[in-house]
Amino acid sequence: MDEPLKVLLVAAESAPFAKVGGLAEFTGALAKALRTLGVDARVMIPRYGDRERSAAAEAGGAGQNRALSSGSQKRTAFQRIGASIPVSVGSESEPAQLFSTEANGVPVYLVYNDQHFGNRERVYGFNDDPQRFMFFSRAVLAAVKVLDWIPDVVHTNDWHTAPVTAWLDFYGRREGSYRSIASLFTVHDLAYQGVCGRLLLSYGQMTALPHLTVEPPGKVNWMAQGIAHADLVSTVSPTHARELLDTEFAGDLKPLLEGRQDRVVGILSGIDTEVWDPRCDDTLSQSYDVSSLRMRAVNKTSLQRELRLPTDLDVPLVGVVARLDPLKGFDLLFGAMDQLFASRDLQFVVLGTGDEKLAQRSQALQDRYPGNVRALIRFDERLARRIYAGVDLFVMPSQYESVSVGVMTAMRYGAVPLVRAVGGLADTVIDADLQPDAGNGFSFVDFSETAIGEAFTRALHAYDDEARWVMLQTRAMERDFSWNASARAYIDLYNRALQLHSRRQ
Repeated sequence: MDEPLKVLLVAAESAPFAKVGGLAEFTGALAKALRTLGVDARVMIPRYGDRERSAAAEAGGAGQNRALSSGSQKRTAFQRIGASIPVSVGSESEPAQLFSTEANGVPVYLVYNDQHFGNRERVYGFNDDPQRFMFFSRAVLAAVKVLDWIPDVVHTNDWHTAPVTAWLDFYGRREGSYRSIASLFTVHDLAYQGVCGRLLLSYGQMTALPHLTVEPPGKVNWMAQGIAHADLVSTVSPTHARELLDTEFAGDLKPLLEGRQDRVVGILSGIDTEVWDPRCDDTLSQSYDVSSLRMRAVNKTSLQRELRLPTDLDVPLVGVVARLDPLKGFDLLFGAMDQLFASRDLQFVVLGTGDEKLAQRSQALQDRYPGNVRALIRFDERLARRIYAGVDLFVMPSQYESVSVGVMTAMRYGAVPLVRAVGGLADTVIDADLQPDAGNGFSFVDFSETAIGEAFTRALHAYDDEARWVMLQTRAMERDFSWNASARAYIDLYNRALQLHSRRQ
């Protein structure tokens, strides 16, 4: 009997251990779906914790740890694997501890080092992030030898893990333990490229890594290195892949992507439909499914009461749950809301953290319309779920969006989406006016207040037609966002990566 395909997914975050955004959902859900299809998929991420808990784990072997999870803390049991691993960084090496656990039937390995991951209150945003993730990447390579489990494919994600891909291609082909390992590199967010000084290559013992023409002098761009050295490159939606190749979205990396366009593939991500399921979500006031859609109204009035908004089913409730980032189109959204409040009665709720100026603007909007707006500047997964299940219209007017787990989740919970037709949003939402027989939401193209205002007008006109609105909700909920088809597409990519890799041996 043939052995199953062995895949190691490597990322800076993975649900439920460390979750900042869509990357965590992607890593955890894809690994789970792959194992369902018979792939021996495993995950490796950093272990984020503090010094006290790390010391306890050192002393006890198996211990408890509270890992970061989008600002929340979750208790998880970890089993320490062996002694410290020497990681090839610095003048000689630095130690890493390797822990194992399991999530949804998926083996998960966590790399810990007190200096790089201990006593950190968040996953990203530190001055030493390039050094931290270089350490993690080199630790992943060291851990492969310790595990007595050599993957057929290493699937890295975004710039944080690109040193793994670059090392495997440039150095690993000369070492027997790594020579046969193929690589897939997935681009989730091209806005963050991990550009830093080339001195980091000395720390990572990778000084011979070639300088790419797309890199500024004296700099290394880890996103570029991942793209350049992977056997195959993927992104998380077909439209986004085309945008990277055919438009200016890729910026300075466009020549590199064009040169490798035969290796770039877009696969639309999914969501874990067991985790996100309004039929059994215990955070909701009322469970429901597409056949009992009328019961969803209970969640709207419950959310209105919780937010201290007037409880009125006839008033449209608009919501957004997202990182407060200018690229998400909040400037357009806030401008459009001012115009909408001048023309009709509606309610608006925003939940998220991020850019301080956008947080202030959302609070100012609430101050102007205290009876209509709630600005909630925090992470709150429970409330996010209640927003998905309670709002009528879920908005994502992004300037740039590879894919949106939030929009998919909102649709599964029966909210009608209003999005800009870009990236994965274009692959997810079918405009109800452009395609009346298949539409499941509303979209616009131009990144302007006029365009989003016109889309809002069309959406609210549909809301006033109850029968049409229920039809749109039904179509949104019936869209299959499970990982099954996407996971099968990734299996095809892994096999293709192995074939391409073997030809270069």
